[in-house]
Amino acid sequence: MKKYLILLAMLIWAPIALAVTPYIYGDKVNGGDIKSTMAQVEKKVAAEGFSVIGHHYPAGMSQYYGVLIVTDKGILDAIRSMGGAAIVGAAIRIGVRSDGTVSYMNPDYWYRAYFRKQFSSAEGAVKAVKEKLSSALGAGKGFGGDEKPDSLANYRYMVGMEKFDSDKNELKSYPSFESAVKAVQDNLAKGKNTTSKSYEVIMADKKIAVFGVAMNDPKTGESWFVKKIGSDNIAALPYEIYVVNGKVNALYGRYRLALAWPNLGMGTFMGISDAPDEILETLTGVAGGIYEKSSAF
Repeated sequence: MKKYLILLAMLIWAPIALAVTPYIYGDKVNGGDIKSTMAQVEKKVAAEGFSVIGHHYPAGMSQYYGVLIVTDKGILDAIRSMGGAAIVGAAIRIGVRSDGTVSYMNPDYWYRAYFRKQFSSAEGAVKAVKEKLSSALGAGKGFGGDEKPDSLANYRYMVGMEKFDSDKNELKSYPSFESAVKAVQDNLAKGKNTTSKSYEVIMADKKIAVFGVAMNDPKTGESWFVKKIGSDNIAALPYEIYVVNGKVNALYGRYRLALAWPNLGMGTFMGISDAPDEILETLTGVAGGIYEKSSAF
């Protein structure tokens, strides 16, 4: 009888155990001003060898929320080896709230989605960075939804929606990697479409780069849709724009937002139906391109 109960429990819990969540809670720090709270987290990750490359304070939410962006040598080495669109995984995002709540992106979730068929070659680096994050910040409960690990390489919210390698990702093509990077840097410096730069990682020898983009417009920027679909997932931000050779790209919203908020119901998702095109319009301008409205959600 005892063996039967153990087996039954294993069968019940197996699907849950196999699921991967997009975020993990860390240990709380002292609350207060968001920047001083962020500084406590920054000190912790620096002690574990992470390099801080940016701070993101979402417009309209910056009094209470921030995101610390760091990198890790092992992950960067893996990305350098893979090349191409894997560069979107260069930034490791840590969410911080003014009440001291800390959360961070789960490397096992995001890198399965970003590295796809090449994940196995980088799995050692992914496990190492997850252990470092756990050591620096603590490893609490996973949250934000869940997906089966094997489904993340070809993730999409539902049949007919975009995947990681959608043709809609391309924003603008340039004759060289250097001119593409300069266009993005110049437009972010100018605040094109009410944006600003949160971070950048450039691997010029591989002709790949990624930029974190703060979308600050109160009507079309990130704060309006984050407030609708859940600010607990703050470590989803900032959105990124990336360059491969001479092409400037951004993951299309119906993929990127769904990946970051996989537990959204269709009703809630439809409530932000304008967001994918608004993001596309914003980032097309940052890329130096001309926006053409896509088909309806």
